[in-house]
Amino acid sequence: MSKTIQTKLFINNEYVNAKSGKTLEIRNPADGSLVASNVQVAGTTDVDDAVEAATAAFKGPWRSFTGSQRGELLHRFANLLSQHIDEIFRLEIMSMGIPISAIKSFAEVVPAYFHYYAGYADKLEGDAFPPDDGVYKFVQYEPLGVVASIASWNATPLYFGWKIAPALATGNTVIFKASEKSPLGALALGELFVMAGFPPGVVNFVTGGGETGNLLARHQKIRKISFTGSIDVGRKVQEAATASNLKRVTLELGGKSPAIVFEDADIEKTLAFVTEGFLFNSGQVCAAASRVYVHEDIAPKFIARLKINYEKASQDLGTSPLDARTSLGPVADEAQLNRVLAYIEEGTKTAQLVTGGKRKGTKGFFIEPTIFLDPAANSKIYRQEIFGPVLVVKTFKTEDEVIELANDTEYGLSACIYTENISRALRVASRIESGTVAINSAFMPNISTAFGGQKQSGNGGRESGKYALHDYLEVKTIHIR
Repeated sequence: MSKTIQTKLFINNEYVNAKSGKTLEIRNPADGSLVASNVQVAGTTDVDDAVEAATAAFKGPWRSFTGSQRGELLHRFANLLSQHIDEIFRLEIMSMGIPISAIKSFAEVVPAYFHYYAGYADKLEGDAFPPDDGVYKFVQYEPLGVVASIASWNATPLYFGWKIAPALATGNTVIFKASEKSPLGALALGELFVMAGFPPGVVNFVTGGGETGNLLARHQKIRKISFTGSIDVGRKVQEAATASNLKRVTLELGGKSPAIVFEDADIEKTLAFVTEGFLFNSGQVCAAASRVYVHEDIAPKFIARLKINYEKASQDLGTSPLDARTSLGPVADEAQLNRVLAYIEEGTKTAQLVTGGKRKGTKGFFIEPTIFLDPAANSKIYRQEIFGPVLVVKTFKTEDEVIELANDTEYGLSACIYTENISRALRVASRIESGTVAINSAFMPNISTAFGGQKQSGNGGRESGKYALHDYLEVKTIHIR
């Protein structure tokens, strides 16, 4: 694999300059240094070229591959990815600041998704029904065709596995767009797909911001788009897809997830999860439990201990994300810094600031881990996804009260419940309006289970596990008399 940082588009198994003539640059959020310039931005013609390449591959050589052949290529790619994962991670660290100690948790997970879906490639069975009415009835599954993926910047390597692997396993061809904030790791994958033996056009990578994403969402020849990002942008993707060719859409959107801490919770373990679990990637995780509800009987002690934890986490803030000892990095860029600081400024007027609340240093985009207590019910810090290291805490008295508080949101991506009473844990989990729930831990996706949200946190399908496969398949019924 080349050691040169790749900045060109990857179309039809070749790295090419964008015909748009537009470029962007990537700066390291830890110190503002230039990581890469001249990163190509895909315009209308470039997206058309990618779609044309993907269409030709789908109708040509890729269509003739058996499931076992597709699986073999996916296994081969997964092995190559494992060999070069450190190089991919280094690009992600320099682009958006996630500490190496945190991103290493993806080292086995990302290749594993490709192995996982490779195993399904030759097992996409259909159904047959008896001819009791004189008609033989079959249901079979077919690939959609050209599909597109748009990933957010916070965990791009994970989205490789979530979006590319099931699409390829089911026989589709793919156009993948990483965020303009973190495109370098995705672009580097093109070379690995060539090395694995994928035919030209099966996998393509384009870069750019909202304009490029809009071109994908509106393209008449793309049959499905999978998007991970904010609710506002997801709504635009849905509207563009509907206005064009009614392409299938999967939206994995934001969260304002609750963590419920009952009076019998294991305090030490709970504090660890509400600290490290929430501050993972500086709170830039869609499933992060950013609303904590603590039973009033333990609230004073819990909040005091939580304050100590957050202040301790702040002490080393500002060190290089490439240092293995660094646990907390910067937010992604200056725009995200200003966004989070604006929320904090609003929060000081609508809640009690317990700790943090400031930018740390002037080099890089570091924000102190911040806790607000008893935010106003209509405040932005309580209602909206901040996507930064800002936690809000409220107290509660009863189980019914906290369930109502937890569900009083338009988000429904994840939730955490901390209690030693398993009956209560399962009872509350069943009443929480959320696509995922963790009991006695922070929620972490698992390769076998579905990931996605309810309400405005998700729409149109699920990522991960066998549940993602049918989002990339068309159902066909055949009757024979």
